[in-house]
Amino acid sequence: MAWLLPTACCLKVFCQSSRGSFSSGLARAWSGGPLTAYMPEAVAFAGSRDHPGLYKVSVEQVDEFWGALGRNRLMWINPFHSVNDCNLQQGRVSWFLGGQLNVAVNCLDRHVHIAPNKVALIWEKDEPGKEVRVTYRELLELTCRLGNTLKRQGVKRGDRVTIYMPPCPLAVASMLACARIGAVHTVVFAGFSSEALADRIRDAQSETVITVNQGLRGGKVIELKQTVDQAVRACPLVKRVLVSMRTEQKVPMSELDVPLEEEMMKEDVCCEPAVMESEDLLFLLYTSGSTGKPKGLVHSQAGYLLYAAITHKYVFDYHDGDVFGCMADIGWITGHSYVVYGPLCNGGTTVLFESTPVYPNPGRYWETVERLRINQFYGAPTAIRLLLRYGDEWVKRYDRSSLKTLGSVGEPINREAWEWYFNVVGEARCPVVDTWWQTGGICISPRPSSPGDEILPGMAMRPLFGISPALLDDKGNVITENNASGALCISQAWPGMARTIYNDHKRFLETYLMPYPGFFFTGDGAYRTSQGYYQLTGRLDDVINVSGHRLGTAELEDINQHGAVAESAVIGFPHEIKGEGLQPLLCSFLPQVTKRLPKTRSGKIMRRVLKKIVEDKADELGDLTTLDDHEAVEEIIEGHKRLLQEEQG
Repeated sequence: MAWLLPTACCLKVFCQSSRGSFSSGLARAWSGGPLTAYMPEAVAFAGSRDHPGLYKVSVEQVDEFWGALGRNRLMWINPFHSVNDCNLQQGRVSWFLGGQLNVAVNCLDRHVHIAPNKVALIWEKDEPGKEVRVTYRELLELTCRLGNTLKRQGVKRGDRVTIYMPPCPLAVASMLACARIGAVHTVVFAGFSSEALADRIRDAQSETVITVNQGLRGGKVIELKQTVDQAVRACPLVKRVLVSMRTEQKVPMSELDVPLEEEMMKEDVCCEPAVMESEDLLFLLYTSGSTGKPKGLVHSQAGYLLYAAITHKYVFDYHDGDVFGCMADIGWITGHSYVVYGPLCNGGTTVLFESTPVYPNPGRYWETVERLRINQFYGAPTAIRLLLRYGDEWVKRYDRSSLKTLGSVGEPINREAWEWYFNVVGEARCPVVDTWWQTGGICISPRPSSPGDEILPGMAMRPLFGISPALLDDKGNVITENNASGALCISQAWPGMARTIYNDHKRFLETYLMPYPGFFFTGDGAYRTSQGYYQLTGRLDDVINVSGHRLGTAELEDINQHGAVAESAVIGFPHEIKGEGLQPLLCSFLPQVTKRLPKTRSGKIMRRVLKKIVEDKADELGDLTTLDDHEAVEEIIEGHKRLLQEEQG
């Protein structure tokens, strides 16, 4: 099946609709030479001679720093008059006020104007060796045809469009088409159940859904259209379902359904971009629900795009010509920021990975690295721990000499997995950046830093530009000394942060801004070392209080270093003397319990499920629609019962 790749070019849109200057900022790596080779805007920051100097400017001269980057890194239709109007105490966050731009123009048109035949996307299909390369010109034309199709179908500026698709070029074009015409996209991971999908469609009040007939993952066919059909029966607002053909298999079509490729071929390859305000909605993205009811986090236009581009460039040391391989699905925020928006804003080449780490064998990642010549590889600790179990052979049989940077995203990566990743996968020559996020992008990471600065295993370490972390104690007091632990907060707004929870600003305030007034509360605990580095200790709602000692799960779970343990999750249970006791549930170490842990489809361990099980409240597990493997929960319930029976005699 051939994907729709028209040939005409839409350059006139760029010429007619955009003005302003642009510098890619993709100079070669800073190695101690002129700072302006590392960040051209540094010429305007008096006194900044090194990375610590740049960071200091970013948090102390906020308007100067982000104003310079905003003017230089984004293309504006009309320039902004104020850099920010933010007050965390009042819950007010606005960036680049008065500015008007179009995100799709920033990700496509301006690059087409310079290098139309440069590869934008490499679609690594589920079938090994069947990758598809899409140039910036082709992606622009897909986006324009799809944007015109949406408009013809009745989609207007501000309308929400739900996208339920696997990673593929048309999924990226769907996101960008929404951005182009001013619609708001909400991408739902194409593995969620029909109930989870319906919940998100209803909450977003979407009238339009874009999907595919079938998905392919790990050699298996997934009936995505069938899932959408079930979901929309419970969504009376849905007026249309645009159906693309990922496979040749025909599927039943109802009166709501629209054959997408067929309709796109009727449209022009030019689509006038909407003029969007900086703070207009760009997308909603629902949390996985691992800690309760999913939240529809709202991201706006300019601030999000700039922050995604800056962090993509500097955390991974991305250079023009590199191939960036983020293994995340586009249904997660990682995929939004570092598969789509960050790389494309930077004019990069980004990989869309459709398969799994072990299909058709545990060497899939590394064979892909060899074949596509990937330079930056960004994956999840869950996948790294999984592949570690298969040993070194599957890694070493493939050429990984193209790799320059390795990244970790999701949960904290334990020392054993970090060392294997660094020594075996990266051959002890590629820095490992263990990235810690909040909402729209990376906030703490070992890089960027001064040349030669140390990286410590399993530690996020250094705050990113514009991020001012703070540790607070139980009484809300700021902890000023190092070698201390506390609640990890951020003391000032940054461009990439979420603006609110869709239709529930009160919940946004209660979750993020009210627990510690004047600070953004991340929900995580952290330890700050004597050197000022940050190490994440786990979610605070997972903290275990034993005899008055608050213990973070991340530290305790580092028992993964034991050769018999591939993964672990540690949760507390009520103890009549100590308040809480420790209940380890060890994957592989206690095979009589389970060999699997309950995880969301993004790889996060659902500890709240484990906690309910050890509290003998298995009938109160809550929403499990985002769970990847339901059998794992049943195994743990049965295993826990057996352990209790053994303890009792």
